[in-house]
Amino acid sequence: MIDLLGKRYIFFAISLLVIIPGLIFLGVFGLPLAIDFTGGTLLEVSFASGNPPQPAEVIAIYEEFGIDDTQVQVTGEGTVIARSSFLEDETLQGQIIDRMSEEFNDTVTLLSADSVGPTIGREVAGRAALAVGIAAVIVIIYMTFAFRGIENSLRYGICAIIAMMHDVGIVISLAVIGGKFFGWQADALFVTALLTVIGFSVQDKIVVFDRIRENSKTLRRLPFETLVNHSIIQTLQRSINTQLMTVEFMLLALVLFGGVTLREFALILLVGLFSGTYSSIFIAAPILVVWEKKEWRNWFGRGTTAASA
Repeated sequence: MIDLLGKRYIFFAISLLVIIPGLIFLGVFGLPLAIDFTGGTLLEVSFASGNPPQPAEVIAIYEEFGIDDTQVQVTGEGTVIARSSFLEDETLQGQIIDRMSEEFNDTVTLLSADSVGPTIGREVAGRAALAVGIAAVIVIIYMTFAFRGIENSLRYGICAIIAMMHDVGIVISLAVIGGKFFGWQADALFVTALLTVIGFSVQDKIVVFDRIRENSKTLRRLPFETLVNHSIIQTLQRSINTQLMTVEFMLLALVLFGGVTLREFALILLVGLFSGTYSSIFIAAPILVVWEKKEWRNWFGRGTTAASA
């Protein structure tokens, strides 16, 4: 049998090496929020010549109208997406587009214009955080009830939430680093991807924990670590096949061929769902074993010192 749990601290270290840099970036630069949360106006325009200007040139036009917080993205389809502070006057939007046509000697067509007030943005952010919190509480309650027939059933729900927060940390780290180097922004699609990752993550952990619950009745003489390792091996093929053969390949196709507007969403889902499968096998169950064996007593040599005394 493959001894996966014997290498659990290696898996913990791998996760920390991914999450900690993202948290550092988050602390230094913050999460790049789109107008869905901060409030603002998004204009998407196309150029008849098919040769859109550089982002700096578009930003300069916005600055002529006293708007100095504009972020511009040029897509592969030859369109320009400009995000700025809230533009209450639609006439101002038309003036900006007319100025683009004049400056670049091209016909500029407005494809879409979305405006979100700052109050609505704060409300969306609050509801997103509330949804994640409610989901976590429901998972703990459900798993405590579902696993009530075995000892320490509360631990299973808490370990599932810890592993779920691991996946959330991976997604946020990706978003922060992507925002710094590729101009990504957390918008409504980001929240959709995050909640989807949470759902898949919890589902996979319940499958692994349920096999542990079943084996604890039939293999009760085995040491707990051996029993958990055996349960992980039994669900390993199912977890990998379900994720890789169905969801991950489809998302990879969206990342490669889905276009700019879907690429960020698909990539976050791709990494988040992979993280959910990884954490189900290498994080959630190992944390359960660490808790059962109370291994924190041996961290930093304290347990060895106490034993010697």
